[in-house]
Amino acid sequence: MPKNQTILFHSTIFGPIHSRRLGVSLGVNLMPNDGKVCSFDCLYCEAGFNAQGPGKTGLPTREQTARDLEAKLKAMKEAGETLDVITFSGNGEPTLHPEFAGVIDDTLRLRDKYFPNAKVSVLTNSTRIFDPEVAEALKRVDNNILKLDSAVEKTMRLIDRPVSKEFTVDRVVEGLKQFSGTGIIQTMLLRGEHDGRPVDNTTPEEIEALIKAYEKIQPKEVMLYSLDRSTPEERLVKVEKEELDRIAAMVRERGIKVSDY
Repeated sequence: MPKNQTILFHSTIFGPIHSRRLGVSLGVNLMPNDGKVCSFDCLYCEAGFNAQGPGKTGLPTREQTARDLEAKLKAMKEAGETLDVITFSGNGEPTLHPEFAGVIDDTLRLRDKYFPNAKVSVLTNSTRIFDPEVAEALKRVDNNILKLDSAVEKTMRLIDRPVSKEFTVDRVVEGLKQFSGTGIIQTMLLRGEHDGRPVDNTTPEEIEALIKAYEKIQPKEVMLYSLDRSTPEERLVKVEKEELDRIAAMVRERGIKVSDY
């Protein structure tokens, strides 16, 4: 096992787990169950760095995902269990799956059949929002949770390490505007060091740039959070709640809703 690997999900459907933000959450992993596939290589990713490789199992098919999800939902329903949300996350970026839009359609159908009051959430790093089919699928889910960790180009590249050089802050902010009023922007706040370079997206300049980006995007709400699990870059530092509260207050003062954390 690579030294920097942290947590991998070893199945397509996992949980349910109790999420601090989302409640009783059943997870869907559209990436391999023995490796990682992502268009970012974030310093803080709980699944580890991309260098560990994609593994050998490949991506689950749309049919397999639907079959496994229905089996789990049916079992939970028969057992009298509750479910608040079906959450797409896992070992990489879910929207990279070639049948992502179809999987979302299947999931909405199965949710309506077994747990019609449950929400469907997607955690995405925003790299695929420029694909019309992916964007439309994201608009169909209840919680479209889109990453924006920094609105400063060099900081975004240091923290998120996008695979594509075409992915820029200016382009993603412009792209995120299509989810105005419906999308949820999620921002990881942290500081520390990587390869001898300081990492900090909490400075006054960084926060002002983020707030200006939020103002352009006009999301339904913003989720601010910090480190909660082990990270592949061990020299990162959690931003404590008192500081998160202060930053959240600054965002709210500009008319942007910030969710509880």
